[in-house]
Amino acid sequence: MGKYQFSMKPKSILPVNTRYRKITSKLPVPGSLKIFRDLYKYEARSMHGQLPVVWDRAEGFQVFDKYGNRWIDFTSTIFVTNSGHSNRAVTRALEKQLEQHLVHTYTFASEIRAKFLKEIIAITPSFCQKAFLLSAGTEATECALKLMRMHGHKISPDKKTILSFQGNMHGRTMAAEMLKGDAGAMSWIGYKDPNILTLPFPYPWLPYRGDFEWEKKFHSDIEALKKKGVAPDNICGVIIESYQGWGAIFYPKPYIKALCNYAKKYNILVTFDEIQGGFGRTGKLFVFQHYGVTPDLVCLGKALSNGLPLSAVLGRRKIMDLSEIGSMSSTHSANPLCCAAALANLQEIKSRDLIKKSAKKGKILHSGLNKLKNKYPDYISLVSGKGLLAALIITDPKTHRPNEWIASKICEKAMHKGLLLVHTGRESVKLGPPLTIPDVALIEGIRVLDECFNEIKDK
Repeated sequence: MGKYQFSMKPKSILPVNTRYRKITSKLPVPGSLKIFRDLYKYEARSMHGQLPVVWDRAEGFQVFDKYGNRWIDFTSTIFVTNSGHSNRAVTRALEKQLEQHLVHTYTFASEIRAKFLKEIIAITPSFCQKAFLLSAGTEATECALKLMRMHGHKISPDKKTILSFQGNMHGRTMAAEMLKGDAGAMSWIGYKDPNILTLPFPYPWLPYRGDFEWEKKFHSDIEALKKKGVAPDNICGVIIESYQGWGAIFYPKPYIKALCNYAKKYNILVTFDEIQGGFGRTGKLFVFQHYGVTPDLVCLGKALSNGLPLSAVLGRRKIMDLSEIGSMSSTHSANPLCCAAALANLQEIKSRDLIKKSAKKGKILHSGLNKLKNKYPDYISLVSGKGLLAALIITDPKTHRPNEWIASKICEKAMHKGLLLVHTGRESVKLGPPLTIPDVALIEGIRVLDECFNEIKDK
């Protein structure tokens, strides 16, 4: 079939007009085509492939174009705007910072940076004693890799092996691509770091049952590495995307516990990449808290600032201070505008109790999605995720194999009905509305999904 491509030919759509959704034009909107033509002409094509909607503004849990259409947003712009699009507290903090006439400081000190750092250390678990701020999530994972290797080098020059999991998403820069373990994604690099190795992801559909079997599975994965000549004492760190990103798939808890116990035994640092999952998305502050473990480092981004380019690595003091003064920095790290936004965002999450609300609303979301799975078992093989994070794993009813074409078609149909979903380009449909979404809008979005599957089924 080939890759699904969203049609750029305007199509007449049945009008939609509910409390939270409104579609009154053809889609894509004829008036928006010039914007797309300019983007295709002047922008690298790697940025393209999303649903053909030109955003004009986004507020709360809704997205608007300038042609009179509005959508319920189940993307949070890929889990960024957890506390709501254009959150007023965040925009006020930005306005105040702009009025102060301080928008950049490099690594020179600023008061807003100190306030933000104090707040993030205060609200995070006790192992988070210091932070290093950057601009993007992929920078954070590169920084964590550097710190893990520096820690290993202090123990032994041979302690330099990094473990990650096959298919985990850690960013687009060189080390991040290597951590993913995807030969195709790494082909542009031209070589592979022999000291970055991947473990197979422990998918829930594998034939392992119960805590003991999953713990045994971890040790068998380690034994496989030993047979390849990897000595436990030469492993300096392991980085874990807190859930497998493309499908919102969590690790079996006993597997992660066995890994962390093993790491402690051999003085291996454990890093959790929380860039997609942090700040209440799954009903807890961080995803690793679902596993009942304590890492050494945590990578943050996306929802950290609710829309501004800011990321961070947090960890214990002695690890965070491994780099000498001036040896680790980033041009836009700790930008005053980003720090102001992030500080206001953290205060919003806390004052509005958004983490607890995410857990509560997550029950509504997952209950509704599991009802859809029961209704359309030939199309939905798995509902995964926690809190206001979910994914539907889509299968072909004829072959019972994963089907990215149907997943993409569901996303397109939902867009036509006033609902935006995360288009992964794979056999999954991801969902992650802002944590501020009202229950009634959440339920309406699930109803739209039902309509989409029903129409797919009838064809």
